[in-house]
Amino acid sequence: MQGYIVNINPVKEEDLIVTILTNHNLYTLYRFYGARHGSINIGFKIDFEVESSSKSTIGRLRDVIHIGFSWIHNHQLLKLWQEFSHLFFYHLKEAEELHSFYFKLLEEASFEWDKQNPKRVAVESYVKLLKHEGRLHTEQTCFLCSKKIEQNIALIRAFLPTHTQCSKRPTINKTALGELYENNSSLFLNDQEIDILYTTLLEGL
Repeated sequence: MQGYIVNINPVKEEDLIVTILTNHNLYTLYRFYGARHGSINIGFKIDFEVESSSKSTIGRLRDVIHIGFSWIHNHQLLKLWQEFSHLFFYHLKEAEELHSFYFKLLEEASFEWDKQNPKRVAVESYVKLLKHEGRLHTEQTCFLCSKKIEQNIALIRAFLPTHTQCSKRPTINKTALGELYENNSSLFLNDQEIDILYTTLLEGL
C-alpha cells in the first residue's frame, strides 16, 4: 500500500516508530535497524507492507519503496513540504476513523507543490480541509470580542476571524480572503498575505 510519512520517532539504536497516512488509515509502525535500509523522512511518500507481530501491539514496517517527487531534491520545497505534512500527524493522531479526503488532499498538494508558490498550495489546501471538517468561519464577527468586523480581517489559529486590534495580528484583504474561501483560490492575495496565512496554519490544523 502507499502512504505519506507524517511523523518519525527514533527509538533504541537505529530503530524508528513511523506514522504513515494512507487512503483510509493512520498507521503507527516499528522499523527495525533503520541505518541498514534506505533513508526515510517526514513527508516522503512510500510503498510499504505491514507485518503483524504476536509479540507486540505495533506492526512492523516492511518492504519500503520510496516514491519520489519531481522536486524532491529542492531543499526549500522539501523543507516546506515536511512542515506542512507533519501537521497532519498532530491533527489526525486521535481520529478513530479516517476519511480518504486527507490522503487525497496531500496527493493533490504534492502534484502542485513546485508549480506555484508552495505556501499558496498549503493555504488553499488548508481552506479545503476546513471546509471538509465544517470549520471554515466565513462570518464577519470577531472571535475574540464578538463584534462585527467592518474593515479588513486578522486571522488566528484555524483561520478564525478577528479585529487586528483584538488579536494583534496583521490584516488580510477581505475581498481577497473571500475569493480564497469561495473558490479555493489565493490569486488575489499578495505574497505578504500568503506568508501571514502560512505562518498561521503552522500553528496547527
